[in-house]
Amino acid sequence: MKYFLFIAIIILSFSTATAQNKVSEIQTKSSLAIRYYNAKDYEKAIPLLKDVYKISKNGTYFKYYLNCLVQLNRYTEAELTIQKEVKKQGTPKPEFYIHWGYVLKAQERIAEAEEKYQEAINKIQANKGSFLITASNFLSWGEYEYAKQTYLKGREVLAPEQFNYELARAYLYLRDYENMMEEYLNLLRQSEKQLSRVQSSLSSAMRLDIDDGLRNKFREQVLKRIQAEPQIIGYNRLLIWFFLQENKFASALRQSVALDRRTSLEAAQIVQLGNMALKNKKYVDAKNAFDYLMKKGVENPFYGQAFALNIHASYLQFISEFPDDKSKGEIIAVEFKKGLEFLGIAPATLILIQENAHLLAFYLDETEAAISLLKTGLKIPQLKPEQLGQLKTEMADIYVFANDPWEATLIYSQVIDANKKNSLGDEVKLKKAKLGYYLGNFSWAKAQLDVLKASTSKLTANDAMELSLLIGNNLNLDTTAIPLTMFAKADLRFFQNNNEEAMVILDGLTELYPYHTLVDDILFRKAKIEIGRQNHTKAAEYLEQIVSDFSYDLLADDALFMVAELYNYNLDEKEKAKGLYKDMLTQHPGSVFIDESREKYRELREIYPDKESDIDKEIPFMKAIENNEIN
Repeated sequence: MKYFLFIAIIILSFSTATAQNKVSEIQTKSSLAIRYYNAKDYEKAIPLLKDVYKISKNGTYFKYYLNCLVQLNRYTEAELTIQKEVKKQGTPKPEFYIHWGYVLKAQERIAEAEEKYQEAINKIQANKGSFLITASNFLSWGEYEYAKQTYLKGREVLAPEQFNYELARAYLYLRDYENMMEEYLNLLRQSEKQLSRVQSSLSSAMRLDIDDGLRNKFREQVLKRIQAEPQIIGYNRLLIWFFLQENKFASALRQSVALDRRTSLEAAQIVQLGNMALKNKKYVDAKNAFDYLMKKGVENPFYGQAFALNIHASYLQFISEFPDDKSKGEIIAVEFKKGLEFLGIAPATLILIQENAHLLAFYLDETEAAISLLKTGLKIPQLKPEQLGQLKTEMADIYVFANDPWEATLIYSQVIDANKKNSLGDEVKLKKAKLGYYLGNFSWAKAQLDVLKASTSKLTANDAMELSLLIGNNLNLDTTAIPLTMFAKADLRFFQNNNEEAMVILDGLTELYPYHTLVDDILFRKAKIEIGRQNHTKAAEYLEQIVSDFSYDLLADDALFMVAELYNYNLDEKEKAKGLYKDMLTQHPGSVFIDESREKYRELREIYPDKESDIDKEIPFMKAIENNEIN
């Protein structure tokens, strides 16, 4: 008995070792074969692919092997190889007739090729897997029409199986958008659970929609379905998704509100819609979304969230669009007061407390009221050090605004000591260093900034590096530090929201020192001031001058990103913005704005695809973007 057990163990060990050797051989040869194949060295790839297929029986290697023969015009050898494989099989597999048709078509024997393709379809076994495999082989050779025919036959043979998703993909390749949409909508009719799958597929398809043909068909067909089959909620959700893809928030909101009145289930989606509008600086659309939720009444579980977000949206709109309109600021201050009275002074309302204080101090000159509000916030029980730090940082900023640098320094120091293990500590160190710079303590400020260049926060490190270089590059150029001192004063006035005085100082600096190295920095500060004045065209001119004349300098990527944002959100030239975001990816791959630029470039490319004539040139770049290789 022991003897037989010993023999069995030896046989098993031998079998395992043989299998492992076979796997190793396949891996080695296939890797080398694919390398030769990709390099178009077909002569070297052929014997390796033939061996790998013989060992593994994997059809992919057979297809590569055949294609090598075709690329070398060895058509007879390719046909004989296929015929041998077909003879080996008791029941010939349809895919070999597809390969045969491909070889014939490569010789321009079109009629014979079509016969083989039809023969492949006729030989499909009556199960879903066989139809999918056959269609996949047609697709791999670019025979989209025959792939469609395969799915349609599968629909007849395997009813009620519909192959909606697969047919939609085939119609996409054929640029038959109308039938593609019909299949996706039929899939959605079967189950709303297919919505995310349909959205993902349509998103990919729309990247190829050069002339808006798909988008036009989409709107037309979805609206018809909504009218014809109002009970299918998935159609409405798909239309809302489409409007959001195109940043048409008002249209998306109308549809969402109409749907919510039917289902009472859309509140969470409407909150998300409002936040998307905020992110895209569409403040009116955001407020309309939050207003709708508030009008549903206090009993609505999203009422409090909508209330807070509505005030937040009003504040962002004010500082972005109406910063000099004191009367509008006073109205928003009343909104904040009502909001905090209703929602309470609590950890959940810290952002409202902070924004309210900033509004009171920087825009309404009510510094005492702002500091009093922040002190009330600091009394909230069980706040985390970072939450306390955020309120204290705002308080210190207000003291800087009120020309009380010593109190500001003391509070900044307290926040730094309490937040050594989080990013807030570094952010406040930067603020403290900037305060030293404003006051003319340039050497001390530079020393602090040089330490912060190693911050884990990219933005903090980038800002620290820029200000450190600004000081270092300009401190020793003259016998006096007058230009840098003037520039620092302008920066302080800008921080204090005193744009008029800041601009006067910058204009004076330009007149006194027209060829100073601060020229690009002056242009950048002027651009920021003009943005605050809502003079976006003038701001764009300043920024484009930096991009063109100072492309080698440190502010080039900042200026490029900022002007892209202006064209995207303020000047409504989104195609131009798309090009500028793309320039950021190619010209400044190490910029801190690279991730945001990549995201916005992708979003705009969905709406404004690259021109068809440029696609071939763009392919390597597009692949790099999709694979996050540009970072």
